[in-house]
Amino acid sequence: MTKAATADDGSALLSWQSRQRRVVTVYVPLLIFVFILLFPFYWMTITTFKPNAELYDYKNFNPFWVAAPTLANIKKLLFETSYPHWLFTTMLVAVCSTVLSLVSSVLAAYAIQRLRFKGSAYVGLAIYIAYLVPPSILFIPLATMVFQLGLFDSPMALILTYPTFLIPFCTWLLIGYFKSIPYELEECALIDGATRLQILRQITLPLAVPGLISAGIFSFTLSWNEFIYALAFISSSENKTVPVAILTELVQGDVYQWGALMAGSLLGSLPVAIFYSFFVDYYVSSLTGAVKE
Repeated sequence: MTKAATADDGSALLSWQSRQRRVVTVYVPLLIFVFILLFPFYWMTITTFKPNAELYDYKNFNPFWVAAPTLANIKKLLFETSYPHWLFTTMLVAVCSTVLSLVSSVLAAYAIQRLRFKGSAYVGLAIYIAYLVPPSILFIPLATMVFQLGLFDSPMALILTYPTFLIPFCTWLLIGYFKSIPYELEECALIDGATRLQILRQITLPLAVPGLISAGIFSFTLSWNEFIYALAFISSSENKTVPVAILTELVQGDVYQWGALMAGSLLGSLPVAIFYSFFVDYYVSSLTGAVKE
C-alpha cells in the first residue's frame, strides 16, 4: 500500500469521525431542543382543530393527530366570546407600553452613557437592579396608586404600570448598545455646532436601530404575555387582555373548554411570532454590537 493511499484512508477516517462527532454533539441535541420547543405549539394546533369527541376519547382516537378537523372551536372563540375585543385591548396595551418604554429608555440610556455625569455607572446599575424586583411584590403598591388615580379596570392602568418593568431592562440594554457606538462621531458633531438632541436624533438613533428593535421586541413580547398586573388591575370581561381572558372566561367552574382555550392561545401567539419574524435580522445583529471604531 502506497503512502498516498494510506494518507487518503486516514483522511477519510478523520472526516468520518468528524461527521459522527458533529452529529452527536450538534445535530442530535439541536433536534431534541427543537422538538421540546415546538411540541407545545403542535399540541395547541391539533387541539384547536379537534372536535370534542376526539378531545375526550383517547381510546378510539389518536391524541397526537386529528381524524376529522373542525373550525368549531375557532368559530366559538371569535363569535361567541369577546375574543376580538380582548385581542384589540392586548394590542393597544402592548404597543402603547412599548412606545412609552422605548422613548423613556432611549433618553435615560443616552444620558447615562454619553453625558458622563458623576455616578452615572451606579445609576445604570441601580436601574437594572430595579428590573430584578419580582412583579408579584411590585403589584401591591402599584395597585394602591392605580386605585387612587382612578385607573382601575381600564387599559390605561396597564399602559402606565407595564413600563415599571420594561424601562429598567431596556435602559440597561441600550446603555450597552450606545457604548459600542464610537464617541468620536458625536464629538465631531459637537464641534460642528450640533446640539445633544440633534446628535441623538440624527447620529446615535440611526446607528442604534438594531438595539432599539431588540428592546422593542422584548418590550412588546413581555407586555403581550404579562399576566399578574392584568389579572390584578382589570376586572370587567371586556377590558381583559388575552392571557387573562382565556383563563378566566373560558373556564367555567371545573369545566375547561379545551378547544377554545387552545384556539385562543394559538391565535394569541401569532401576532408576537409575526412581529418577531419581521425584525429577526435586526434582533440578531443587535447581539453582535453596533458600529466598531
